[in-house]
Amino acid sequence: MPELPEAETLVRGLRPRIVGETIQRTRVLREDLLRVPARRFRSEVAHRTITAVERRAKNIVFELDGGERRLVTNLGMTGGYYPLGYDLGSTEPSHVGVRFHFGDGRKLVFRDVRRFGCLEVDDPDAWAERDARIGPEPLSDDYTPDDLHAALQRSRTPLRNWLLDQRRIAGVGNIYASEAAFLAGVDPLRPANEVTRDEAALLHGGLRAVLGEAIERGGTTLRDYRDAGGEPGGFGRQLMVYGREGEPCPNCDTPIERTVLSNRSAFACPECQR
Repeated sequence: MPELPEAETLVRGLRPRIVGETIQRTRVLREDLLRVPARRFRSEVAHRTITAVERRAKNIVFELDGGERRLVTNLGMTGGYYPLGYDLGSTEPSHVGVRFHFGDGRKLVFRDVRRFGCLEVDDPDAWAERDARIGPEPLSDDYTPDDLHAALQRSRTPLRNWLLDQRRIAGVGNIYASEAAFLAGVDPLRPANEVTRDEAALLHGGLRAVLGEAIERGGTTLRDYRDAGGEPGGFGRQLMVYGREGEPCPNCDTPIERTVLSNRSAFACPECQR
């Protein structure tokens, strides 16, 4: 957390506000959020113009000077960007780690309560190498049910863990893995290579459905996540199994069960997901 829908929501909120802005100066308040010394980081982004704001997996990517550099931000567990001095007010949130100053007194701050996020600047070669290590985007028109099924057949990893592996599929985290497996009627503990072609098609559709609806509702806020305007996501009320241990399944009323898998909770209906 944040996962693909939360990162995409942030990107959509940032894009109309900061594309075209030039970073005049940068203040680093929490150096542990950077992969390089603060002085080097400041010099790498100084006087560069943000020409695009995109998402790759759970990362927010600022294209600088037409692709000469990319500022890549992994949001960690509690990271988020807040543009101040636009149409959203100018009150700065707590736990700011990095502050980017633009012209006319406007700025963009990166906030991270638990400080598991990370900011770094890639040149084109470094970005290409990073991008190649990330799996396909589940919402891409080019990503088909057959692609998903073929990839699942190459692993005996439990399905939930497979979905969380960013090398295999991009942007899916624990919340949406549980929800998509429920929609597909597949046990999240099953080995990935035991998922049939028909089940993979259902899973593919479940992923696209739950991720798409979560984006439309601004993501899911369990605790800290806020969009670029400081508002919580609205998808939490739509969750069918995640975080609902002991509550009735929305399909059959069987109590939802929680299983700890690799030190993280997986939620499923024992009747609908046999």
